[in-house]
Amino acid sequence: MAGFNKVLLLGNLTRDPQLKHLPSQTAVVEFGLAMNRRWKGPNGEDREETTFVECACFGKGAEVINQYCHKGKQLFVEGRLKYDTWEDKQGGGKRSKLSVVVDNFQLLGGREGGAGGGGGGGGGGDEYEQRPPRQAAPQRSPAPGGRAPSAPPPEQPFGDEQQFKEDDIPF
Repeated sequence: MAGFNKVLLLGNLTRDPQLKHLPSQTAVVEFGLAMNRRWKGPNGEDREETTFVECACFGKGAEVINQYCHKGKQLFVEGRLKYDTWEDKQGGGKRSKLSVVVDNFQLLGGREGGAGGGGGGGGGGDEYEQRPPRQAAPQRSPAPGGRAPSAPPPEQPFGDEQQFKEDDIPF
């Protein structure tokens, strides 16, 4: 049976990211995210709860998060759930942890430090997607005679189709 494991979270970092390297020299960063939920209780009172989630990101994305994120920074992450179990060394009991492995993320809250254009604070973000880089389109050689080929002509309607004017539409 097929499964689906996808998580989307928008929250604030609970601590500064911690960068490590695996024996294969792959970068891995671990951080916590906190998400708030607000709602009205049965008596009409305002209620709020905070959920804390452990996250890990690998490769180039880990280096980007380590460089640009810090405690309190807002981050949007897309990833998958991972369930780990192990034996506790001191007590000998079984331990477990549910965490998110980050595939893509977006830095939110604008740039800090004042460098960079567009200034102002609020809302903008830088998106990072951990996917292999796209192949560059092959370069076309110039057409005979040294001229580059011209752009294709604009699409024309098929067959005897007419172009309608706004006044022709009855609604």
